[in-house]
Amino acid sequence: MSGRSVDTIGVVLFERFELLDVFGPVEILGHLKNALRIVMVGPAAGLVASAQGQAVVAESGRDDCPPLDGLLVPGGIGTRTEVDDASLLAWLRERAKAASLVMSVCTGAALLARAGVLDGRRATSNKRAFDWVVEQGPAVEWVRRARWVHDGHFWTSSGISAGIDMTLALVAERFGRDFAEQVSRRLEYTWHRDAADDPFV
Repeated sequence: MSGRSVDTIGVVLFERFELLDVFGPVEILGHLKNALRIVMVGPAAGLVASAQGQAVVAESGRDDCPPLDGLLVPGGIGTRTEVDDASLLAWLRERAKAASLVMSVCTGAALLARAGVLDGRRATSNKRAFDWVVEQGPAVEWVRRARWVHDGHFWTSSGISAGIDMTLALVAERFGRDFAEQVSRRLEYTWHRDAADDPFV
């Protein structure tokens, strides 16, 4: 997300992903339609069921996914099984290596941690599942008291709604705080601007 050219962000879908983990950030990134293209990527093209039961259409599968400049990895109860999916983890390693931006929401950080891409970096995750997530990446510097954490081109957030705050902070950094404030007002959303202010820790 350079703010100068159209980048492609791949949203990683898997069975029983959390809806708001995806559509909170996507709602915000959608205000950057002149700078971003968002692609839903599933195990294969077609419907992927969320944790809430509603299915979302993946435009491409992992095998036929276009080149990606960025990744958004949601959490959800499905991460409990997906951390053992070797093909997904290998795909995340490959794509994260080539990406200039990698984001996770909630327990999506567990997938990145198991893939090894967060080793040596600071990161956070959902506080109700925090201990389990930490087990997935012992070489990660986990930050418990954080609404979100930014380390290099990696952005990780706490649980579910925290992904909205993280994405607004990302937009503020890349496209200016005034623009991020405009987006939050359009959403009629009270933006939690302090990354260290985590009321759920």
